[in-house]
Amino acid sequence: MCPTTHPARERSTSVPRRLLRIPTALGAALALGAAALTGGASAATATTPSHPTGTLADGATWVADLPARWNGTLLLFSHGYGPTVAQDAPSDDARTALLAEGYALAGSSYDPHGSWWALSSAERDQFATLDAFTRTVARPARTLSVGQSMGGLVNARIARDGAGRVDGALGLCGLVAGGVDLDDYQYDAEYAIASLLLPGQDVRLTGFTDGLAAAATALRLTGAVTAAQVTPQGRARIGLAAAYLNLADWAPGQNPPAVGDAEGQEAQQYAWLSQGLLAFIENGRWSIEQSAGGNTSWNAGLDYAELLRGSEHAAEVRALYREAGLDLRADLTTLTRGAHLYADPRARRTLTATSTAGQRLAVPLLDLHTTSDQLVPVQQETAFAARVRAAGDGALLRQAYVARQGHCAFTTAETVAAVHAIDHRVTTRRWDGVTEPAALQRAALSLDLGGAAFVPYRPGRLVGVRSS
Repeated sequence: MCPTTHPARERSTSVPRRLLRIPTALGAALALGAAALTGGASAATATTPSHPTGTLADGATWVADLPARWNGTLLLFSHGYGPTVAQDAPSDDARTALLAEGYALAGSSYDPHGSWWALSSAERDQFATLDAFTRTVARPARTLSVGQSMGGLVNARIARDGAGRVDGALGLCGLVAGGVDLDDYQYDAEYAIASLLLPGQDVRLTGFTDGLAAAATALRLTGAVTAAQVTPQGRARIGLAAAYLNLADWAPGQNPPAVGDAEGQEAQQYAWLSQGLLAFIENGRWSIEQSAGGNTSWNAGLDYAELLRGSEHAAEVRALYREAGLDLRADLTTLTRGAHLYADPRARRTLTATSTAGQRLAVPLLDLHTTSDQLVPVQQETAFAARVRAAGDGALLRQAYVARQGHCAFTTAETVAAVHAIDHRVTTRRWDGVTEPAALQRAALSLDLGGAAFVPYRPGRLVGVRSS
């Protein structure tokens, strides 16, 4: 899920500015040759920048941008959660840089007649946009799918279903674990806040009638968190809810907390929660329920002690409870005994059908994620990779990480370097190490498009994933 993205703070680095800018000349030559072989319009004819637009059969709109000299490759961009307005790039700066390198860009709004959670139409509309571009502009020699946030889930589905239509894919801060897991672990956190910080009160967490009802719940939960932060007992319970939310413990404008600094971790998690995070989550739940036709979450019979044991923040929670003199086992028992929510079976089936990915891959996929993402936790990459490997397609997947706080907080250099990397994989049919952190760092710095912070990183487990 992606609201207006947060611009990344440009960083300096001591890594030498040398080597690996992935060359695009070879890719351009191959693209032009492929265009001739497929009978499509030659990229060499696209010599004037243009901005074609159109409308699809379901009312969705599409836009495209062509550079002065097209290299034959189209980047098909899937935008994130928010108003259904056509977009063809993750940011204005990325658009400018990619056009300067000769890439053409296109993307759709998704069907404007549904909710912002537009997964029921997004993949279809993206393929229809590719068809419209081919029909009205030219046939791309090669198409790379790119998706951001919720659009990263769309992108992962395209990478699964797009054999013969796209050649590779790049995900940016993608919601790749899918909507079912998202709703489940977010519900666990909401339920913990309501049960432990607003005990005995009737707090609606699902089945919202409209956006105002969702906003009212967000206001109550945020108020409870704000009031709880002033006591050690309240902070311990906030830490527990944050663990269920898979919430990052490195907030904007702050240094990462020291290892073992439970109070520092919780303080930064609270910083995320106090900055409108719960309002965004509740609006998203309402939108998903609109799309799916009902509540998709369940927790009946769930063991909340077992759930906590799977969290990378479990040690933090235990330390906070000890310092507060609270009985953690008692709170976990309260949550387990009160877990009685059942999903609407039809709504859950609908969300599973429209909003999951990772069952397999048909084309190479590179996923990029910031290490401290408050909206789409980096642990989603762990769940996604496990599903791709289980399908036997692990060789097609690569994942890379940027040490930065925030959702979709990539610099232009990081985005373009990632495009080059997946372009290289498609051109050569080999990864050749171009997605290794050091290689991506060198590639990004060589572009003179801002800082970069690629790092070796292994995300923890995504807490809250149900077996059914």
